[in-house]
Amino acid sequence: MSATRLLVLGVVRMYGKAHGYQVRRELLSWAADKWGNVQPGSIYHALKKMTTEGLLEQVEDVEAGGGPDRIAYRLTEDGETEFLVQLGRALSSDDATGYSLSAAVTFMPTLPRAQVLALLKQQLANMEAHAQSTHYAREHAVDLGKPPHVSELYRLWSVHAEANVTWMRDLIGRLEAGEYVMAGEGSADEAVFGSPPK
Repeated sequence: MSATRLLVLGVVRMYGKAHGYQVRRELLSWAADKWGNVQPGSIYHALKKMTTEGLLEQVEDVEAGGGPDRIAYRLTEDGETEFLVQLGRALSSDDATGYSLSAAVTFMPTLPRAQVLALLKQQLANMEAHAQSTHYAREHAVDLGKPPHVSELYRLWSVHAEANVTWMRDLIGRLEAGEYVMAGEGSADEAVFGSPPK
């Protein structure tokens, strides 16, 4: 699943029902176009495609009143399931671009703390393995038949990989210490992220 699809599902879920413009405005206010590679046109495409797939449904918007007719969307039961499954995958799976993990971090409070910690520990193992492989490539670039200056590219990747490991260990530590209100710990998750569809 792309970061865009996860973010669109999450924002619609957060609002309960939302127009395409509302979803776009919310994601752009988060700068998701920069850290999630979310393009405005892809938001509308995702809404239509996920409606066709049965993950979203169009609902009447009585709040539009005398203004222009707007199509509002809300998650179906399948959409709720898809959101939770894809959120779990994005929190735990290797993500070369970082877009899916970034999208997942924005919605991690929708899951219980223990579940998020277990998923992030899987992600940490992936990150540690990646850091080891980039460190090896950096140290052995010439041995691997690469020109000497190419080791700088491996050095860049290694620094990024090590920074990701450091950040993830810190996040896990803060979550273990009780930082953030997670699902089931109070009403903040519903206030911020919306209740699942009934």
